[in-house]
Amino acid sequence: MPSTRVPAAPDIRFRVEPGDVPAEKVARRLHISLAAFEACKVRLFMRGFPRPDPDTGNYDLEAVDRWRHRRHPSLFPELTPAESSVSSAAPAKSLGEMARDAFERGKAPERRRNG
Repeated sequence: MPSTRVPAAPDIRFRVEPGDVPAEKVARRLHISLAAFEACKVRLFMRGFPRPDPDTGNYDLEAVDRWRHRRHPSLFPELTPAESSVSSAAPAKSLGEMARDAFERGKAPERRRNG
Protein backbone atom coordinates (compact mmCIF):
# COMPACT_ATOMS: atom_id res chain seq x y z
CA MET A 1 0.00 0.00 0.00
CA PRO A 2 1.56 3.30 -1.09
CA SER A 3 1.91 5.86 1.65
CA THR A 4 0.41 9.22 0.97
CA ARG A 5 2.56 11.98 2.17
CA VAL A 6 1.16 15.42 2.85
CA PRO A 7 3.38 18.06 1.30
CA ALA A 8 5.01 20.41 3.77
CA ALA A 9 3.80 23.96 3.81
CA PRO A 10 6.32 26.45 2.52
CA ASP A 11 8.17 28.44 5.13
CA ILE A 12 7.15 31.71 3.50
CA ARG A 13 3.54 31.72 2.38
CA PHE A 14 3.51 35.20 0.86
CA ARG A 15 5.98 37.97 0.32
CA VAL A 16 6.08 40.70 2.95
CA GLU A 17 7.50 43.98 1.75
CA PRO A 18 9.79 45.50 4.36
CA GLY A 19 8.77 48.76 5.98
CA ASP A 20 11.96 49.50 7.86
CA VAL A 21 15.28 48.63 6.29
CA PRO A 22 18.95 48.82 7.28
CA ALA A 23 21.30 51.51 5.99
CA GLU A 24 22.68 49.33 3.20
CA LYS A 25 19.18 48.96 1.70
CA VAL A 26 18.62 52.72 1.93
CA ALA A 27 21.92 53.25 0.16
CA ARG A 28 20.81 50.87 -2.59
CA ARG A 29 17.48 52.75 -2.83
CA LEU A 30 19.47 55.95 -3.42
CA HIS A 31 21.71 54.06 -5.89
CA ILE A 32 24.88 54.76 -3.93
CA SER A 33 27.24 52.55 -1.98
CA LEU A 34 26.93 52.14 1.77
CA ALA A 35 30.24 54.00 2.16
CA ALA A 36 28.90 56.90 0.08
CA PHE A 37 25.69 56.96 2.14
CA GLU A 38 27.65 56.99 5.40
CA ALA A 39 29.80 59.82 4.06
CA CYS A 40 26.88 62.05 3.08
CA LYS A 41 24.15 61.12 5.58
CA VAL A 42 24.81 64.12 7.86
CA ARG A 43 24.21 66.46 4.90
CA LEU A 44 21.10 64.44 4.01
CA PHE A 45 19.81 64.79 7.60
CA MET A 46 20.34 68.56 7.38
CA ARG A 47 18.09 68.52 4.31
CA GLY A 48 15.32 66.67 6.15
CA PHE A 49 16.23 63.09 5.28
CA PRO A 50 14.41 60.69 7.64
CA ARG A 51 16.48 59.58 10.61
CA PRO A 52 16.76 55.92 11.60
CA ASP A 53 14.66 54.38 14.34
CA PRO A 54 16.45 54.92 17.68
CA ASP A 55 15.93 51.29 18.77
CA THR A 56 16.47 49.27 15.61
CA GLY A 57 18.66 51.63 13.60
CA ASN A 58 16.50 50.92 10.56
CA TYR A 59 15.10 53.53 8.19
CA ASP A 60 11.43 53.88 7.21
CA LEU A 61 11.50 53.10 3.50
CA GLU A 62 8.23 54.95 2.82
CA ALA A 63 9.61 58.06 4.53
CA VAL A 64 12.76 57.83 2.41
CA ASP A 65 10.67 57.60 -0.76
CA ARG A 66 8.49 60.53 0.27
CA TRP A 67 11.59 62.60 1.06
CA ARG A 68 12.94 61.81 -2.40
CA HIS A 69 9.66 62.84 -4.03
CA ARG A 70 9.32 66.07 -2.03
CA ARG A 71 12.52 67.27 -3.68
CA HIS A 72 10.47 67.68 -6.86
CA PRO A 73 7.26 69.53 -5.84
CA SER A 74 6.25 70.20 -9.44
CA LEU A 75 6.18 66.46 -10.11
CA PHE A 76 4.59 65.42 -6.80
CA PRO A 77 2.36 68.33 -5.66
CA GLU A 78 0.32 66.04 -3.40
CA LEU A 79 3.36 65.69 -1.10
CA THR A 80 3.95 69.42 -0.63
CA PRO A 81 2.09 71.42 2.01
CA ALA A 82 -0.69 73.61 0.71
CA GLU A 83 0.09 77.30 0.43
CA SER A 84 -1.35 79.22 3.33
CA SER A 85 -3.86 81.64 1.93
CA VAL A 86 -6.17 84.21 3.38
CA SER A 87 -9.41 82.59 4.40
CA SER A 88 -12.13 83.26 1.90
CA ALA A 89 -14.83 82.67 4.50
CA ALA A 90 -16.68 85.78 5.60
CA PRO A 91 -16.12 86.83 9.22
CA ALA A 92 -18.83 85.97 11.72
CA LYS A 93 -19.52 89.71 12.20
CA SER A 94 -18.92 92.66 9.95
CA LEU A 95 -16.55 95.41 11.07
CA GLY A 96 -19.52 97.70 11.61
CA GLU A 97 -21.17 95.21 13.95
CA MET A 98 -17.92 94.74 15.88
CA ALA A 99 -17.48 98.52 16.21
CA ARG A 100 -21.06 98.95 17.41
CA ASP A 101 -20.62 96.14 19.97
CA ALA A 102 -17.40 97.74 21.24
CA PHE A 103 -19.10 101.14 21.52
CA GLU A 104 -22.00 99.68 23.45
CA ARG A 105 -19.58 98.02 25.84
CA GLY A 106 -17.91 101.38 26.39
CA LYS A 107 -14.60 100.32 24.95
CA ALA A 108 -14.70 102.37 21.82
CA PRO A 109 -11.56 104.51 21.49
CA GLU A 110 -12.06 108.25 21.54
CA ARG A 111 -11.64 109.92 18.23
CA ARG A 112 -9.04 112.65 18.12
CA ARG A 113 -9.27 115.64 15.90
CA ASN A 114 -6.26 117.33 14.47
CA GLY A 115 -6.01 120.91 15.53
